Amino acid sequence: MKMKWIRRLQAKLTGLTDAIVRFPLTTLFLVGAAAINASTITAGKHQSILLVTFVVGAFLSAVFQVDIERFSSKTSTRFLFMILVILLTAGYYLIIRPAPTLSMEIEIRTAVALFALLIAFIWVPVIKSEISFNQSFMIAFKSFFNTLFFSGVIFGGIAIILAAIQQLIFAIDSAAYSHAANIVFILFAPMYFLSLIPIYPKKDKRKENIEKAAACPKFLEILLSYIIIPLLSIFTLILVIYIIKNIGGEFWKDNLLEPMLVSYAITIILVYILVSEIENKFTAFFRMIFPKVLVPIVLFQITSTIISLTNTGVTHTRYYVILFGIFAAAAGILLSFLPVRKNGVIAAMLIIFSAVSILPPVDAFTISRTSQMNTLKNVLLKNKMIENNQIRPNESIPAEDKQIITDTIQYLQMMGYTKKIAWLPDDFNAYNDFQDTFGFKEYQKPGQVNQSVYLNMVQKTPITITGFDTFATIEINMTEKNRAGKIFDFKKQGKTYSLLKEFHKDQLVLSLRGANDQTLINFHTQEIFDKFYDYQPSAGQITAEEATFTKENDRVKMTIVVQNVGIEKQDKQYNNAMLLVFVQIK
Repeated sequence: MKMKWIRRLQAKLTGLTDAIVRFPLTTLFLVGAAAINASTITAGKHQSILLVTFVVGAFLSAVFQVDIERFSSKTSTRFLFMILVILLTAGYYLIIRPAPTLSMEIEIRTAVALFALLIAFIWVPVIKSEISFNQSFMIAFKSFFNTLFFSGVIFGGIAIILAAIQQLIFAIDSAAYSHAANIVFILFAPMYFLSLIPIYPKKDKRKENIEKAAACPKFLEILLSYIIIPLLSIFTLILVIYIIKNIGGEFWKDNLLEPMLVSYAITIILVYILVSEIENKFTAFFRMIFPKVLVPIVLFQITSTIISLTNTGVTHTRYYVILFGIFAAAAGILLSFLPVRKNGVIAAMLIIFSAVSILPPVDAFTISRTSQMNTLKNVLLKNKMIENNQIRPNESIPAEDKQIITDTIQYLQMMGYTKKIAWLPDDFNAYNDFQDTFGFKEYQKPGQVNQSVYLNMVQKTPITITGFDTFATIEINMTEKNRAGKIFDFKKQGKTYSLLKEFHKDQLVLSLRGANDQTLINFHTQEIFDKFYDYQPSAGQITAEEATFTKENDRVKMTIVVQNVGIEKQDKQYNNAMLLVFVQIK
């Protein structure tokens, strides 16, 4: 038994060694990514652009490697492709390098590109092969969860060892856990995953080995056939009943249904591919019925999404909902008629659709930016708020137009597009300049309740401390009643004064005490939460003037400056704030 376990461990180590030899450029990129991440952990300096560049290089090199294995055995071709990968990776770096940080647009474009590369990694080795895409997908699927399991176990073991050393031997820097995670998940996990991917033979000489690797485990077969498919059948029935009942009105307005239907379509396609090689009555029923059911459901959702865009314009999220809907409808039609061995066409479609969504001029971001700018401009022109290429504030426009202006500005600000609008001020910031620019506060529908408010103070000028005897930074958290008590003592003219945190009837009070424990002044922190309760979450920032509270009597002056505040409207016990407290004894 012991020898068998040792042989298995040796096989795993041999597999890792073979993966390093098989994917040398991928290994170098992953080592680079791990080194950059380690440097970030140690120095605290964000180097996300370099890190993402190395990850992109790792994906590219892995795809090109399986491509070479499938179609060419020449060493010269391999080196040529390695040079091409290096050039493409360098090109990606040069494209994103001008950005100070990774914007949401860059992150999404990169994520979509990596997804397309992952699909290519699975599909390319089986093009024009007796081995089907379904088998290649099953191998990758099993390898992913094997990798996840082993990586989790290894990291858990390392974390336990570090905790034991911390408790029993000597103190360990908390960054040790991050360094361990870096090595396990950025370096070990990808290489272990690659070690589980077989070399797909050019002439199908080792087809039996591939079929064995692609065999569906009995546990997964039972899970898919007798649990997931019946559950999906019940969910589909509920969904169809909902659509039939609400097709006259609510369905076309229910935007909350979008993520549900997208998730449903993804699940159907994923399960279809996984059960393509499983033969029983449940899987046969699923393959026969569900692609046909998917098509009308997705078409309804596409129509609903397009209708909702009439007034609001296109955003990148809606773009992807529509694009994925078109893909899912096309996939459903093809899966209804093509034999299961031809499922590779789904991979090709995914790669094409992904490329369309990130390559100008029809990509998600060009379309959404143009749409949102035009939507905003049309509303402003409709209300005569643009004159001589400048905005004229107007607070008397209809509520629905205020809503459109608010939504489009919030989106354009979030995506960093406001600087590209000629008729907005050069230094426009929606957080601070919205009301001055448009003449009204960011609009909120009547009855609409923001569940949370998070605000930070923007300090454009120094805070004056002249005249105060002392100050301190204090964190208040309504959940920490057991931590009430003295914050600090200070002395003036031989007298000792104390600042305390106290709870009075579920309110936290800052209390300054003098001699004989006499209360000199109190400040109820609920004033902070009351003042900012109705602030828009999108505001994000408050000025130093807004953040300042002062309490004063003939003996003491106390000034509180709020650095940041969080308000949870559903449960006020989670309200919190970070304060600067200044005290002056008169």
